[in-house]
Amino acid sequence: MESTLPQRLQTSVSGSFHKTALLQKRVRELIRGAAPLIETREQNPIKIAFLEMERGLIELIPEEDSPTI
Repeated sequence: MESTLPQRLQTSVSGSFHKTALLQKRVRELIRGAAPLIETREQNPIKIAFLEMERGLIELIPEEDSPTI
């Protein structure tokens, strides 16, 4: 029996703040118009981001602090 998206998320993320932050950041990028990194007919940005994360296509890169003037 195939697991549901929430079940797969729980298994994959396992409470990890890093992975949760990664998923949230990628979902925001997709909502703002970024192209998916996978070929899919899926429209849900959460599902797309999760599929990308499952395949190891995205990683969290800390944003650099902006210089103070």
